[in-house]
Amino acid sequence: METTLSSKGQIVIPRNIRQNHDWKPGVRFNITDAGEEIVLRPVVSRKSTLLEDVIGCAGYVGPKKSLEDMDNGILEETNTLQLHSLAISL
Repeated sequence: METTLSSKGQIVIPRNIRQNHDWKPGVRFNITDAGEEIVLRPVVSRKSTLLEDVIGCAGYVGPKKSLEDMDNGILEETNTLQLHSLAISL
C-alpha cells in the first residue's frame, strides 16, 4: 500500500486502515523515527484516577490502621520471611 507526502508534510492513511483501527478525524499520534521507517502509535488518553475511586480496591475489611501499625506489620512479615528463608537454606 502506498501514499504520498504532500507539500505541507502530510500523508493520508488509507481508509481501510483507519476503519480497521477505528481512527476518526482528530485522533492524535506519537511518531517515532526508527531509522529506515517511522512508527505511528495513537495517543491513548487515560482518565485521571482519584484516590477516592480506588481506596477500597485492596479489599481490606476491618478497623482503620495507622501508618505505624502498617509499618509494624510490614516489619513483622519481613522478619518472618527472612527467618523462613534462613530455615530453608540451612
